[in-house]
Amino acid sequence: MSETPTVAVFRPDDERVADAVALLEECGADPVPDPMLAVEPTEATPRTDADYVVFTSKTGAELVSEVGWEQSGETVCAIGPATADALRTEGYAVDIVPEEFTSSGLVATLQNEVDGARVEVARSDHGSPVLLEGLEDAGAYVHETILYRLVRPEGSGRSAELAAAGDLDAACFTSSLTVEHFLEAAAERGVRADALAGIADATVGVIGAPTAETAESRGIDVDVVAAEATFETLARETLETVRRAHE
Repeated sequence: MSETPTVAVFRPDDERVADAVALLEECGADPVPDPMLAVEPTEATPRTDADYVVFTSKTGAELVSEVGWEQSGETVCAIGPATADALRTEGYAVDIVPEEFTSSGLVATLQNEVDGARVEVARSDHGSPVLLEGLEDAGAYVHETILYRLVRPEGSGRSAELAAAGDLDAACFTSSLTVEHFLEAAAERGVRADALAGIADATVGVIGAPTAETAESRGIDVDVVAAEATFETLARETLETVRRAHE
């Protein structure tokens, strides 16, 4: 490894990947932006008869604003601070943010108060079943509205080729889907086996336990599970691990 570690980042190709690149550069890394997620809006609107409405992403917050969803007394829940900030930016009040910024964390926060309540979950088509099942087990009547679909962008896979060539020091996976799309892109470019071998020699950081489980199940060993489910924590902890490994 050179003094400047090469780190792949898979955030969507908008301000999120730009912010991730800026953060990695600030931390002394050489970022490899390789967006693995693109958003296809469905133009659906959350139901208006719910007692609770749950949002799980900044993208969802922006899309419901675009389609004109209006708050009307529901208890609005955001899975984490980034989602909450996005909702507030769009003019919505946020009532609940769990201490643990995950589906299971939100279930734990709500489970003692949603028995018999109508809960609307507004999110992407790749949301974790943990949220729906956990709320249903708590006695809620749960409805899911798909606000957008997540697809793999054309041309993705530069990071897979770098991994295959042994030129990647680290990778920061921010969802199970980024893991799956990384491997799909590697296969599309004919380097899947070599990319798996190369990433085995790199430091792999993930943003939470579900992403870790997906990576491990696909043959990718995980070195870092971020202590907090934010990209900044993931990036900093992954880089710390890279540098310790090369001391």
